[in-house]
Amino acid sequence: MKILITGGTGFVGTAVSRRLLESGHEVTVIGSSASRHPAPHPQLSHVVADTTRTGDWQRLVPEQDALINLAGRSVFNLWTERYKQAIRDSRILTTRNLVDALPATTETVLLSTSAAGYYGNGGENEKDETSEPGSDFLARVCRDWEVEAGRAAAKGARVALMRFGVVLGKDGGAMATMRIPFRLGLGGPIGSGRQWFPWIHLDDLVNAMVFLLGAEECKGPFNFTAPQPVRQKEFARQLGAAFHRPACLPAPAFAMGMLGEFGRSLLQGQKTLPQGLINSGYLFTYPDLPAALREIIGD
Repeated sequence: MKILITGGTGFVGTAVSRRLLESGHEVTVIGSSASRHPAPHPQLSHVVADTTRTGDWQRLVPEQDALINLAGRSVFNLWTERYKQAIRDSRILTTRNLVDALPATTETVLLSTSAAGYYGNGGENEKDETSEPGSDFLARVCRDWEVEAGRAAAKGARVALMRFGVVLGKDGGAMATMRIPFRLGLGGPIGSGRQWFPWIHLDDLVNAMVFLLGAEECKGPFNFTAPQPVRQKEFARQLGAAFHRPACLPAPAFAMGMLGEFGRSLLQGQKTLPQGLINSGYLFTYPDLPAALREIIGD
């Protein structure tokens, strides 16, 4: 297959492109930074482009058998009004431009990222793919993001929406932020720690994408989260234990409040269940957190 990946030079994009190349596919990755280069490979093309803008990169879209849309500015930052607009634009405009570049009639597969934040502050309620969206900033972004991707279905594309949880892996993502404080014994829960923490191992994230690429009957939303969610306090305890360190230094709720809307979002959670993937026959390699952390951190 010929596969194009937006946001293809990031943490997830690098892992996905590596797996696809190993399987013999022809991959084009689009990244926004000229200084970030993927490892060379004879079947890999690298394009530098701002996908929030129309441009020559769109000419590549009709040639593809599949599109994987991963572009999006990190939410781990202070949410000024300007940065919130960047979060929206990097997702909404990229997806809009990607879909607009598809021909009027296509059989392309589009795997488009969303997030567990679609459900807003889920409280104690279990959230599967049929659950209603939330109403906070991230939930509204996710809802609009999915609407833009869904327009591809009107052109004949098979569209799968991937609602990511927190991605855990060795070489980046959330672990890059948490590794040092937890290794030093300075980690701990956020606020009360009772909020649910939707997570997924990077291997399962990549495997599930490959699964959906080949599953012609699979379309619509899919929760990309492990089938055994944990509370944030339990996640901190198990991460500390994996480093053989205590994890009892909480980040107080008032301190999170000082980070504004972003900080308050960290006090919320979603008890998401990957019912769509399970019902479709996907088998998780790392369904529980201890096994996932052992693989990531080792001994």
